[in-house]
Amino acid sequence: MTHWLTVVCFVLLLVTGAEIVISHPRFYWGEVGNVMTRPLFTLPIPASRDTVPTGYHFVMPDQNGWSRYLHFQAAWLAVLTGLFYGVTSLWNGHFRRDLVPARADRSVRAFWNVIAQYIRRVPASDADARSYNVVQRVAYLSVIFVLFPLVIWTGLAMSPAFTSAVPVAASALGGRQSARTIHFFVSGALLFFVVVHVAMVMVSGFGSRMRAMVTGRGVVDKERV
Repeated sequence: MTHWLTVVCFVLLLVTGAEIVISHPRFYWGEVGNVMTRPLFTLPIPASRDTVPTGYHFVMPDQNGWSRYLHFQAAWLAVLTGLFYGVTSLWNGHFRRDLVPARADRSVRAFWNVIAQYIRRVPASDADARSYNVVQRVAYLSVIFVLFPLVIWTGLAMSPAFTSAVPVAASALGGRQSARTIHFFVSGALLFFVVVHVAMVMVSGFGSRMRAMVTGRGVVDKERV
């Protein structure tokens, strides 16, 4: 349930976040950033506001209003879903049992052995189909405990209401514009993870993986093994 709620939230956040970026596709570092400020970098796309200099002679349709409302609503739903997942996973031992790498896998050699199996397209064994390998575990832990908290932190740091109450949320990142820039790159990293995640599901067997996601039972194609 939390997985599919997160999927819905991610799609909403991706679409609305893109609309928000289009309104001002320039990124800065520090506390202040506007059309009179030299940007850290600029996305090579037209803006949805004619006051933003992008080098194009036309503007995109302005969808900034509804996209901001929906972006924050989807963000809070994602946060609540993540909190529920985190609390229940700590309570039932999911993190310790399924995501923390085993002692024997805590080495560079074990990590690269899995990469080599991917490159050689070695079919998954029955044990591999029923558990996460070390690369998957590290990836999931990085998303859960690094990227997801960081995208929440940087999102809150862009809120004037929140930073007025907790100013250190933005100052610790270098300012509100720094938070926006970090938020953009962290969101890109999450998008990259999702693309690779879906691609690996397709490669390893979409039907069996979806069946396992829905029923909780891993299915292995005996002929492939």
